[in-house]
Amino acid sequence: MSLVPAFEIGLWNAWILTFYIFLHALILSMIFKRKNATQDNVPKSKSERKIDTARTLLLYLIFAYSIFLPLQLNTLWFYTGLGIYLVGIVTYTIVMVNWYTSPEDKPVATCIYRYSRHPQYLTQNLMFIGIGIVTASWFFLLLIATYMILLNILIVPEERFCLDKYSDIYGEYMKRTPKWIGIPK
Repeated sequence: MSLVPAFEIGLWNAWILTFYIFLHALILSMIFKRKNATQDNVPKSKSERKIDTARTLLLYLIFAYSIFLPLQLNTLWFYTGLGIYLVGIVTYTIVMVNWYTSPEDKPVATCIYRYSRHPQYLTQNLMFIGIGIVTASWFFLLLIATYMILLNILIVPEERFCLDKYSDIYGEYMKRTPKWIGIPK
């Protein structure tokens, strides 16, 4: 695993996997229509908006970097990372279909949402970690770790919004469900 791999533009680079993440989200949003489906509807303080802007810019950097990041084909890194990426894609699909098909007047608390309040971010990060491993790039994994930290900060206004919108129902949900799978309350 290298900190900064050779920069090559090619067909077998990480952009294939990152592009699919965008495409996958677009396909799901086209199949399932839902009002207020973006995080942009969540009220944020000035500092939270700055963090959100930094997160968005970091996401663009991650996608741009993936264009030049070759996959480590036919290596243990490749097969391990691809397995993690595929688990992420499958669970992300399950999570998003569950979210899109639930009623908008109640918080989503079924399926994987019973085990984590934010499985969409968890599975998205799982896909990105898989890409970092499939490319054997420490730098990519460092970018993903930074992205995860920023997301964790931005969960606070999202949960505040859900508490305002769903009141006691979401409060009870927060008491019984951990923020992340595997991290006890």
